[in-house]
Amino acid sequence: MNGGLLVAGTTSDAGKSVLTAGICRWLHRQGVKVAPYKAQNMSNNSAVVVGPDGRGGEIGRAQAMQAAACGLAPDLRFNPVLLKPGSDLASQVVLLGEAVDTITAGTFRHLRPRLAETAYAALAELRDTYDVVICEGAGSPAEINLRAGDYVNMGLARHANLPTIVVGDIDRGGVFASMFGTVALLDPADQALVAGFVINKFRGDLGLLQPGLDMLRNVTGRPTYGVVPWALDLWLDAEDSLAYGRVLGRPAAPHGTDWLDVAVVRLPRISNATDVEALATEPGVRVRLTIEPAELAAADLVVLPGSKSTVADLAWLRETGLADAVTAHVAAGKPVLGLCGGFQMLGRAIHDQVESRRGSVPGLGLLPIEITFDPRKTVRQSVGTAHGGLPVRGYEIHHGYVSQTDPALTPLLTGDDGVGEGAVLGTVHGTHWHGAFESDGFRRWFLTEAARLAGRTGFRVAPTTSFAAARERSLDLLGDLVEEHLDTEALWRLIETGPPAGLPFIPPGPPPT
Repeated sequence: MNGGLLVAGTTSDAGKSVLTAGICRWLHRQGVKVAPYKAQNMSNNSAVVVGPDGRGGEIGRAQAMQAAACGLAPDLRFNPVLLKPGSDLASQVVLLGEAVDTITAGTFRHLRPRLAETAYAALAELRDTYDVVICEGAGSPAEINLRAGDYVNMGLARHANLPTIVVGDIDRGGVFASMFGTVALLDPADQALVAGFVINKFRGDLGLLQPGLDMLRNVTGRPTYGVVPWALDLWLDAEDSLAYGRVLGRPAAPHGTDWLDVAVVRLPRISNATDVEALATEPGVRVRLTIEPAELAAADLVVLPGSKSTVADLAWLRETGLADAVTAHVAAGKPVLGLCGGFQMLGRAIHDQVESRRGSVPGLGLLPIEITFDPRKTVRQSVGTAHGGLPVRGYEIHHGYVSQTDPALTPLLTGDDGVGEGAVLGTVHGTHWHGAFESDGFRRWFLTEAARLAGRTGFRVAPTTSFAAARERSLDLLGDLVEEHLDTEALWRLIETGPPAGLPFIPPGPPPT
């Protein structure tokens, strides 16, 4: 067969990514050869994929997670266009894994035909290779100011004749109005592809919701394919840090007698915030994102995560008083961890004529290193060891590199080429490697060391926590939710036969011509 489906949403973070992953896992369990796809993703959370030419390339982290739901290795075609915002007005364009340009809203329209052509070609290749492709939209399909050049929502559905379901987050309120309004703002040809709805994050008595579902069907002529309940355990592999609350996941009770409190600075242009998810899988580790200096002072471990705008976010740290709080934390003898851009901020100076073009700026001065930005972007998977041979796997995505260092500085990691990476000085730790804490042994060693430095003598890591197993449990839960709460027979008919015939036009969308 050659089936497909578009999962659109009433808003960003309505649940498109997790529903797409759940449908993928459900189909994979049925023995279907299925792949995920998102034509264009705007996110600073990315994963590194090795392309056909052997070079590393980037796709959205959510598409890498969806690939795992399908039992597949990530593929650059799963997310052919990735936009990485560096400011409110500009984004780096990653096309089939490679950074090719930096655009503004004004210049995007000139590049859009090329991006659309690449996205459509990638989808065609996937549909030739797989039985089913489950496509994820972006934002809302009813962003009518962008419809003329759209190739990720209804523009994609129209191009590939994809039946479309619209998911809405009932926890935010207004879900029925959002669903009706989404359809009603579309033109007749787009409406003809919208087959129905899925409600996400429901808590309560389904019987109380049923009259609304019936009325929604009456006014739109379209069914609701299911109501997915709120699931507290679905927090891994977030597409955007906005998907997190203040505390990541559900911290399990400590294995020892002490908790370890981890404060992660929520930088304005935070990237790969998913790095700290692995820390949050450990019992007794409370990981929270914050912009409050007082919360850094109270924490045991402070994390400076990655950034798409290292120099600008460093300036923000200083403006908000968070830079002083990080320095005070170190002066108090407590541990600090810098990841990628956060690692770069810990040095003496940053020389940047590439990303911010601000030249040389002082860093926090907590590590004896200097960082220089190179126009060539480092994008690669990394393998190495740490602390006496513990195996570590990760990936690198950065323009900055260590251009000056103290030869006596201890590396945090050692690559498989024997070259040291990152740095340790007293209580300060840093690395360019993302994903390193998904390596269970390294994560346990680091948290044990952080607890020792913070004086949490009663903290103990659990000896059997597996991040890979936690991710698989999450994907299986998504598959379970689809199987148990969605009309899978109706979904299968959509995938197999395409958009239903005779769907009614809902005013006040543009009238038929």
